[in-house]
Amino acid sequence: MAAITASMVAELRGKTDAPMMECKKALTEADGDMVKAEEILRVKLGNKASKAAARVTAEGIVGTYISADGKLAALVEVNCETDFVAKNDDFLAFTKSVAELVAIQNPADVAAVGSLALDGSTVEAVRTALVGKIGENLSIRRFQRIEAQGKVASYIHGGAKIGVLVDLVGGEEALAKDIAMHIAASKPKSLDASGVDAALIDSERRVAIEKAKEAGKPEAMIEKIAEGSVQKFLRDVTLLGQVFVKAEDGKQTIEQLLKSKSASIASFSLFIVGEGIEKKVTDFAAEVAAQAAAAAQAR
Repeated sequence: MAAITASMVAELRGKTDAPMMECKKALTEADGDMVKAEEILRVKLGNKASKAAARVTAEGIVGTYISADGKLAALVEVNCETDFVAKNDDFLAFTKSVAELVAIQNPADVAAVGSLALDGSTVEAVRTALVGKIGENLSIRRFQRIEAQGKVASYIHGGAKIGVLVDLVGGEEALAKDIAMHIAASKPKSLDASGVDAALIDSERRVAIEKAKEAGKPEAMIEKIAEGSVQKFLRDVTLLGQVFVKAEDGKQTIEQLLKSKSASIASFSLFIVGEGIEKKVTDFAAEVAAQAAAAAQAR
């Protein structure tokens, strides 16, 4: 039996927002397996245990670049330590420059971005100088580059905390903008079911089966119920399956909208600043107490 530590309970609570005791029970039942414990909580608590899939904690902005003809684009996330610096003009200009360089130079990865030429120097040298000037650490976290099959449109939301690029084939610019806004609001995981991680689908199926069993459903119906749950999940997390946020009837899906406009989506990119990064939480009182204790020992 694995030892269940306070930090494990805190981590599970951070992921699910479930009560502490429920988290401890789930971890005990799962023998310390965090993924299995999260599934157990979802079976027991339903949607109450699915809060923090994309909790935003780090600071920074998402920057974009789109060529004049809409055929080339890039999305970048650049992080800093405080929201104050995320509004700094030099930081904003640096992010904009990096986005343009990524689109035009097509670097292999984030490490390669640092060696790209910028302002008579390199991106890494400019970044380092900016760290010294601003007084905070800055980092280029990730980027996505698109060579469009159609034309790229973008949408930036919430002080550049959410950024979207969408490559629309056919249709008008207004449609592309609407879909980009929808993506920012609904946060699909992929364009269609083929892009959804098989592990996520398996997890949904397992949760649905356990819920059906706990509800006392007939054994012969459980697989059908589970498949129905999986299909609903796929409609919720795939762009084409989602109901358009501006649908007048509240029913029209993105797929139906595109068909009505004789258009299609080649690809899309969605960045949420800090997604998946847990910000360090400082206990100020504990920090002061620790400093006082260290000072006392040094006497």
